[in-house]
Amino acid sequence: MLFLCRAVYAFNWYDIGAVLPLVRNTFGIGAAALAVVLGAFLAGAAIFQLPAGLVAQRWGNRATSVAALAAMAVFGLGSAFAPSWPVLALLRFGVGAGAAFFFAPALGLVTEYYPVGQRGRVIGWYNAGFSAGSGFGLFAGALVGELVGWRWALAVGGLALIAGTVVAVARLPRRPTGPASPPSDRWAAAARIVRSPALWALAIATSGLWGAFYVAAQYFVLYANHVHPTWSLALAALVPALMIAAEVVGGPLGGARAERSGRLRQTLVVWGVATGIGLALVPYLSQVEVWPVFALLGFADGVVFAVLYLIPTYFPEVRATEFALALALLNSIQIFVGTGIALGFGFVVERWGYPLAWILTGVVAVAPLPLLAAVPRATTPVGETA
Repeated sequence: MLFLCRAVYAFNWYDIGAVLPLVRNTFGIGAAALAVVLGAFLAGAAIFQLPAGLVAQRWGNRATSVAALAAMAVFGLGSAFAPSWPVLALLRFGVGAGAAFFFAPALGLVTEYYPVGQRGRVIGWYNAGFSAGSGFGLFAGALVGELVGWRWALAVGGLALIAGTVVAVARLPRRPTGPASPPSDRWAAAARIVRSPALWALAIATSGLWGAFYVAAQYFVLYANHVHPTWSLALAALVPALMIAAEVVGGPLGGARAERSGRLRQTLVVWGVATGIGLALVPYLSQVEVWPVFALLGFADGVVFAVLYLIPTYFPEVRATEFALALALLNSIQIFVGTGIALGFGFVVERWGYPLAWILTGVVAVAPLPLLAAVPRATTPVGETA
């Protein structure tokens, strides 16, 4: 059930990336304005991460996640009726805000539903749900967009969220959580999480990778439309969809293997460097070479995020009941940085062209990785004692 909810949620992250050329043509805008539309979504997703963690502590992970899906549905469906690109940006901000209230609480359900020792595999499958949904969102969005227009592509995402909300209400198991903690305790927990040097180091070290993967998935169709004008939207969307499909393999394998070996930081470095190299090569790849490179990028993405979300479970300052809050901080920092990377990509393209934009994205992906040295080695998972 978590896999399905995550997939529907992800569909609405990436369906717009498949129809950016159509949005551009409708409103007569360039890459910079399209970057604002994409960045508005990310801003909403970043700003509300910590509030989402606090709400989940008060009302529970399940209730918060279900309400978030409903909010995403309202704004996602509304995006299909946007009369101008600024209004579209505002509505996408609302979709991003709903996404923020889903992400960490839904992942926090993993700690409620599964014991220590099984979470690496489950988090991998949870992330695979994101990969499956976003890949399908890209491809289905391109097909629907070409057939009946980009507005219908976004409407399909909103309708899928409505259906996902109904199914989540019916099928997500309830767990007894006990009485809510007093507000003073919740704020004390939030302060302890926000002051965690390990969480800040982990978030900043991997924020370049977060932004780089987002750029690769969202901008490739627009890039392909520019350099390969004979490609259909569906064919262009298949490339990032292949990348995302490879995440489905990389997530479970990477999460389980890294948990067994304990080499979590080293795993992030190896696959992070491979990602940076692959992205920098994009403008020099032929139409044949782009496919295996994007498949490699997708596998790396799956490994990186399965390991990334596993690492905080080993921090002693992160209690089991505060796991969602810790992930909220982690994701908030990454999305704020990712917003800057996504905006920067569009502005660099408009001024200097795609080759420099891809190269800089690869550099930015790798540059913060040395900060992983400040992240402690994995010892004891959250909720356990040594």
